[in-house]
This record gives sequence, structure tokens and C-alpha cells, in this order.
Amino acid sequence: MSEAQSVSLSYEDGVRAVELARESIESYVLHGQREQPGSMRDAFYQRTGALVRIESTRGRGSLRGCAGAYQTNDQLGHAIVDAAISAASDDSCGSEVRAAELDTVGVSTCIVRSLVLTDDPLSDLELGRHGVAVDAGDESGWLYPTIPVENGWSAHEYLDRTCRKAGLPPNAWQDDDVMVVLFDGEVFREREPKGSIEHLG
Repeated sequence: MSEAQSVSLSYEDGVRAVELARESIESYVLHGQREQPGSMRDAFYQRTGALVRIESTRGRGSLRGCAGAYQTNDQLGHAIVDAAISAASDDSCGSEVRAAELDTVGVSTCIVRSLVLTDDPLSDLELGRHGVAVDAGDESGWLYPTIPVENGWSAHEYLDRTCRKAGLPPNAWQDDDVMVVLFDGEVFREREPKGSIEHLG
């Protein structure tokens, strides 16, 4: 097991991360433009990964988009903008977020604090804290840290489903030639669309 350098965020940083993600989504959906982070908080100059998730709050709710990179050389502020635009585009869940939806979708961000390259995922994985990424060369994929808790998955099922998302057999994470990375994700999300922000740890 090897761990990358840790990134630290304050609650205020997390609030701004969600605000920036929403501003980026709205700028893209309404005007087809890329939001500029502008004068960024100090933490946003750190080079770390960021993921953005967009969920509908209508009816039973549904995932409208989830995108980003758990590892990047970009500054955090720019990584958030890029992830937000990708999540809102039709590349994510097959249909672009529409202007009429903006008031009924909730936005969350996952800021990557550290990366753990593991050869024993079942032992090292902490549900609710870690996102999982698998990489088999041509096939790769990742899942958001909060998903297993929301769905009541075990660590084994979480790893299997990440492999399936990557287009691999469910148990591929046990293969020696498949790289498994656990990313320690700090998640901040809107309690309701455009509402106050909660920190999920």
C-alpha cells in the first residue's frame, strides 16, 4: 500500500467548491460557456482531483451526471470547473442537463485528499470515506465515495460494481494485473437545490 500527499480543506473551502461547481454547471447549460474560477481560495491552487455529481430531486430522483478525475495535475479550482461541465454534458449520463432542471438538481463535490494504491482493497477500503478506481490499461473506471453507503453495499460489492463500470468482470479487482486505487474523498453537497452545504466527511 502506498499513499500520496494529503490535501486539506476547510468547511468554507468545501462550500466554495460546491458553489463553483453549480456556477460552472449553470454557465455551461445557460450560455455554453466555461466558468472561470476567478480569484481562488488558497486551497484551490493545490493540484488534486475533483469529482462533481448532479442528482435530480424530482420524484424518486436520479443521477443526472457524475464526472471528474481522481488524479490530475490541474489546480483544484480548474479541476472542479472541468468536472462540473463534464457532469452536465451528454457525455456523462447520456443526456445533457437542461435549463429547466437547474432549480431541481442537487450538486455535490468530492475533493480528493489522498490516494492509496492498494494490493489488499478489502482490508484497506473504508466505506463512506474512499472512492474506488480500477485500471486495467484499456479499461478503467471509478465510483463516488458515498455510493456504497447510499445503496447498502458491502466492500466486496462496491469493488465488484466498480469493475463492472469499467467494463471488467466483477472480480477483476482481485487480478494481479488490475490496479486498484482508493481515493480519500472529502464530500460536500447541497442539502437541497441551491440550499445550504453539508460536509459528509
